[in-house]
Amino acid sequence: MQRGTFQLMKSVNKSIILNKIRTSEPISRAQIAKETSLTPPTVSSIVKELIEQGLVRESTLGHSSGGRKPTLLHINTNTFYVVGIDAGPETIEGVLTDLSGEILQRTSSHLKRQITNDQFISMLKENIYTLLQVTEINHDQIIGIGIAMHGVVDVETGTSLVAPILNLRNIPIKEALEEEFNLTIKVENDARAMALGESWFGGHGETESMVAVNIGRGVGAGVVMNGKLYHGAQGIAGEFGHMTIDINGTICECGNRGCLQTFVSGAAIAERAGKQIMDSKETSLTGKEVFESAQLGNLTFRNVLHETGTVIGIGLTNLIHLLNPQKIVLGGGVMKSEKFIMPAILETIQQRVLTPGARKTEVTVTQLGDDATLLGAVSLLLVELFNPIKEIG
Repeated sequence: MQRGTFQLMKSVNKSIILNKIRTSEPISRAQIAKETSLTPPTVSSIVKELIEQGLVRESTLGHSSGGRKPTLLHINTNTFYVVGIDAGPETIEGVLTDLSGEILQRTSSHLKRQITNDQFISMLKENIYTLLQVTEINHDQIIGIGIAMHGVVDVETGTSLVAPILNLRNIPIKEALEEEFNLTIKVENDARAMALGESWFGGHGETESMVAVNIGRGVGAGVVMNGKLYHGAQGIAGEFGHMTIDINGTICECGNRGCLQTFVSGAAIAERAGKQIMDSKETSLTGKEVFESAQLGNLTFRNVLHETGTVIGIGLTNLIHLLNPQKIVLGGGVMKSEKFIMPAILETIQQRVLTPGARKTEVTVTQLGDDATLLGAVSLLLVELFNPIKEIG
């Protein structure tokens, strides 16, 4: 679907009706009018248009209260599709999904540490072409491509301003991909995309405020308020991993000292665990190996993970005091050690937050697993289609 076509599909009333069908299906035209305060003729006209566009389908007749049985409406999830990309810092992962987020195809490429902007964009294109070529879906059925990019992103221009782990700057992702594919392209920081994906697919209900924190190779967060991402005045809201924990600490990849990321990332955990053991051959550990050894009963590594949970808990306490969200969702590779980390996180929050009410902040681990950020990339397009009101911040 070309960019212009996608724009024509979007309007406030149309999106209100689409979203009402999405969240309440099956639903009748009369019920939509009642619950949205739109007039019945407006609802009928827009529904007719949505059916013609293939976004909505009719189902068998519903229950009647005495008159003619109403026809019920559903989102036609398998008429249009979205490409979602989780870009970096170690791999480029891609999916093709329908409008419900069901993953139909996958692709993956490993990223080299020494890579140029042009090489990075070329790898993005290769993965997207792979997804498009392994399916019989028509190009016009793709509503767009969402890119969840690690590091600092200028959302308006779709530019990766700083990708610190890859040591890249000013990558014109949106411009390059629009020129190549002539589709709507949305580029977002990966942690913020994950947050949007959680609010869209995570089964959290009508949560007014939620923070999703991604802890893995790096550490980032996304803030969702009333279904909208918060970006901040200069677009760096959610750089949770670069909260200073120790002003005299280790130098972070961002150049500052003692960032939270230097304590709780996978590499930081592995480094601390390596220093705890005597055998120098074992100092090149990975975070995954620390977790596996802890699983097998290694008390030293269990203590390292418990300590990591305490530091994460301190960071989350700061987050609660600053934003006071209803819910915090944790994801990323480090949270695969949930068994050893989560008790310390919860204990620390209970000890440190200011009020009894704040102690009730729900802290949970994502149910979307490794696909949380990928589905977040997909949701960048879905939120545009179903609810295109401008994001706050």
